[in-house]
Amino acid sequence: MWRSIKFIFSAVVLTGLISCAAVGPEFTKPEVELAPDWINLGEHELQTSPQEQAQWWQVFNDPVLNKLVALAWEQNNSLEIAGLRILESRAQLGIAQGQQYPQSQLAAGSAIYTSPANNFGGGSGFWQYGIGASASWELDFWGRFRRGIESADAAYLSSIAARDQTLILLTAQLVNFYTLVRVNQEQLRFARENVAIQQRSYDITSVLFRNGSDSELDMQQAHTLLLSTQATIPGFEVALIQALNALNTLVGQAPGSIDHWLADEQDIPEIPVAIEVGVPADLLRRRPDVRQAELNALAQNARVGMAEADLYPSFSLTGSLGLVAGGAGGTSFGDLFSADALSFSIGPKFIWPFLNYGRIRNSIRVQDSRLQQALVNYREVAIQAAREAEDAMAAFNGSQLQTSLLIKTVASAQRSNELSVLRYREGFSDYQRVLDSQQSLFSQQQRLVSQRGASVSSLVALYKALGGGWEVNTTNPLISQQSRKQMQARTNWGGLLDEDTSTTTPPDDSNQQ
Repeated sequence: MWRSIKFIFSAVVLTGLISCAAVGPEFTKPEVELAPDWINLGEHELQTSPQEQAQWWQVFNDPVLNKLVALAWEQNNSLEIAGLRILESRAQLGIAQGQQYPQSQLAAGSAIYTSPANNFGGGSGFWQYGIGASASWELDFWGRFRRGIESADAAYLSSIAARDQTLILLTAQLVNFYTLVRVNQEQLRFARENVAIQQRSYDITSVLFRNGSDSELDMQQAHTLLLSTQATIPGFEVALIQALNALNTLVGQAPGSIDHWLADEQDIPEIPVAIEVGVPADLLRRRPDVRQAELNALAQNARVGMAEADLYPSFSLTGSLGLVAGGAGGTSFGDLFSADALSFSIGPKFIWPFLNYGRIRNSIRVQDSRLQQALVNYREVAIQAAREAEDAMAAFNGSQLQTSLLIKTVASAQRSNELSVLRYREGFSDYQRVLDSQQSLFSQQQRLVSQRGASVSSLVALYKALGGGWEVNTTNPLISQQSRKQMQARTNWGGLLDEDTSTTTPPDDSNQQ
């Protein structure tokens, strides 16, 4: 009997050792042809020298902005959710790894009293006792479980890429809203300065009208311009409050929490003289969304193999060992531990759903279609990444040109206002010239401020399209200390919560199985 058991066990283990290669296609990274050079590089600021974009927001040399970015990386809720999804995918990978080992291990015990019914002959009741364990181990003969690990591992790495992409989007949003705060502060400053200028003009025309030296028309026109300029201030104040609220939200704080950091009015971030953008091929390496699309295709490729393994028989080894006692003859609990109470079973088995009526084949086709979708999606993501970079470069170059022209326009409007006021006081022109020049000055100042903000936003869009900013996050914790304490209090996470984002290989933790 024992020789038979040893033979069966040895045969099954040997079968597992000589199991064939995993069925299903081997993954081949899809090729995407990108142009060797940028189309919209321009002639000045943008350069193809090897770029350093890990901390691109620091090109603005703004300590307040740097402080906000650091705080957002620590406290932003969307970023923490992305980190929690990494932990979830790690646990899913642990489940897949555990499938390599005996999939079912059970221990059971029972004590059951049975009283036969009178219409079945009656008789006295009796106890039945049992205790034992059983296990079942499906061997990975066709690579189903290996493909499962491959898929889960790719999904885990994909979740890391997703968090990197969240980090890029978060940083870009924060810089944009910070710029919007500075733009609205600048707009308010210009509005108040123009109100002061127009208030003086209105006072002059009022005095002249009361003295009979000027018409009421000049006074009313001056008053109209003054009220029109004053009416812009509430809109700028509302936009400023909304931008501040957005910043507070991005750093994970309630509205008003960090407003004091931005109370001192500062200039709109300045565009650096030179900007390094690298070459198009860098997109495939740097952008997390391109990397995520590739990993999603890799995960789906493994699922095709998992579906294909269902075409073939599965082999497993099952066994049970137990102690059983009881019956109508009268036994006690102590009989459970006698030599005669031993009961066991062991042996191999196979399952082969050969009459599946095409269901398995169609399941494979479903997974293969999804694989092709993932491959096409990878190419689409890569091409869209190149388009976004080209669009951002074109927008940046155009924005820079507009800014330079508007700077000259504002200087001309300022000089025009000075001359119109001087000529009016000297009696060489009517007041309409003053009104026109003051209105034009305020309008051009508003355009310039808005355009300077748009220039910063176009540069942010360029850095976002190039995929920079996530590389320096390799040592930041995935989740906050508060979340870590709450999760540890609820669940045994083993060593998973101690890992950081620099880990690119899943930890080997026995608690994952």
